[in-house]
Amino acid sequence: MAASLNGKRVAILVTDGFEQVELTGPKEALENKGATVHIISAKNGEVTGWNHTTPATKFHVDDTFDSIRMEDYDALLLPGGVVNSDTIRTDEMAQELVRDAARENKTVAVICHGAWLLISADLVKGKRMTSWPSLTDDLMNAGAEWVDEQVVVDGHLISSRKPDDIPAFSEALIEALTA
Repeated sequence: MAASLNGKRVAILVTDGFEQVELTGPKEALENKGATVHIISAKNGEVTGWNHTTPATKFHVDDTFDSIRMEDYDALLLPGGVVNSDTIRTDEMAQELVRDAARENKTVAVICHGAWLLISADLVKGKRMTSWPSLTDDLMNAGAEWVDEQVVVDGHLISSRKPDDIPAFSEALIEALTA
């Protein structure tokens, strides 16, 4: 039996337009192991997930970027989605949260376009990562080594390419939180 995540807390950072399955898949996997998972956004209320280019389900926001502290969480999860990722990357509070996570050696798990936030926060230089293929140049120009693999673990950073990778991505995140 795999180790329990009871007592572990994970913050999912999103804005409207995140790829819905990149939130729901890992969130469900984490909660099934006992973790507490919070959806964190720029504002209170709800955020809207997308199924690729189509708005989908609304999700309750548990807290806001400016009201949480990384010391209260064990990991950050950054779903992709072009709209979400393009918006969140310019949010100074979101950038500061991922920098805090990196400084505190917390696990940061990023999938698909979610890596844009890490690029904007200047956190990818020297890191081995994967992403949605259209981010290859962005990551390499920011100093990362981009590889086309299902899941890549480089220290406290976990990255994956796309929704098909969610099972391996979730497994790597759970493993990191039980280590």
